[in-house]
Amino acid sequence: MVRAALALEDGSFFSGRGFGAPGTRGGEVVFCTGMTGYQEVLTDPSYKGQIVTLTYPEIGNYGIHLEDDEADRCYLEAFIVRSYCRFPSGTGRGAGPEAQPRSSLGDYLRARGVVAIEGIDTRALTLKLRQRGALRGVVSTEILDPPELIERARAIPSLVGRDLAAEVTCAAPYRFADGDAGEVVVVDFGVKRNILRSLAAQRFAVTVVPAATPAQAILSRRPAGVVISNGPGDPEPLALGIQTVRALVDSGVPLMGICLGHQLLGLALGGATSKLKFGHHGCNHPVARLHDDKVEITTQNHGFVVEPASLDPATVEITHKNLNDGTLEGLRLKRRPAFSVQYHPEAAPGPSDSAYLFDHFAEMVRRR
Repeated sequence: MVRAALALEDGSFFSGRGFGAPGTRGGEVVFCTGMTGYQEVLTDPSYKGQIVTLTYPEIGNYGIHLEDDEADRCYLEAFIVRSYCRFPSGTGRGAGPEAQPRSSLGDYLRARGVVAIEGIDTRALTLKLRQRGALRGVVSTEILDPPELIERARAIPSLVGRDLAAEVTCAAPYRFADGDAGEVVVVDFGVKRNILRSLAAQRFAVTVVPAATPAQAILSRRPAGVVISNGPGDPEPLALGIQTVRALVDSGVPLMGICLGHQLLGLALGGATSKLKFGHHGCNHPVARLHDDKVEITTQNHGFVVEPASLDPATVEITHKNLNDGTLEGLRLKRRPAFSVQYHPEAAPGPSDSAYLFDHFAEMVRRR
């Protein structure tokens, strides 16, 4: 354990202890309200450019299992917790004498170069972020001087206007799974593995392509359907992605958008997006399903939303609404086989209330 510090652009300074890799990392500081799922948070590409603080105080108590990774590496800039559990309970997958102890969160972070800090008042930090909004910050085990670290925090660029998806997308197309229900192409703006697993569970052949893949190249594969994935940051700079989604909608191919994919669909339809004060991050967000007045508890990770008033009600139906702040959480096109949701229906981590959306997509593909 080494000394570590967190500084925010508003002049706040927190002292703590480092339990990950040594170094100095900066980004937009946000809070995540999930009680479990820290490994999925660490490997969610949608956290690129952000420092994540967890509101649940005790983190690391069930250790690490590599099968829970949502990507090949950790994408967030740094990690903040109240109390790190150095000795995880239980074992890895399996039972009996062959079961191996789970590895620790600290070992996992050090192996992946993630700077992490514990021992700070995460309740006070979360209240500050709720009141002031997401703030730029720096976590360091190297620079412990408050004025210097605060100045570094103020020098960090905003997430607004940055194309972060280009930094997390795959380098080349690849086949994730084979299946006999037709090929689904996933446009990778930062896709999580459990989205791919959920599509494979529908017996689709799943092919993943880079974010910059034009619509013509996607349609040349004659896909049964297309999924526009989750991803990090501001959707408005992704001009090629918006153009691609618009062309895919016009083609009539069944389309499903998730999180950033939902925002890109909204922009492709002529809508507008805006930045939330502190975003939605966690696996306990209530969403109203408007057609039957049901409530889903959802997993969310986004800082931007589609403005419902910017969409044409003649062509777009609002299907889901956030019950915490009333923001738009889902839409469908009235004349095309396309829909999207702002949250993560693959629920990694989180409840499985929204898993039916993959069934809905599969049925849409079959009807088509």
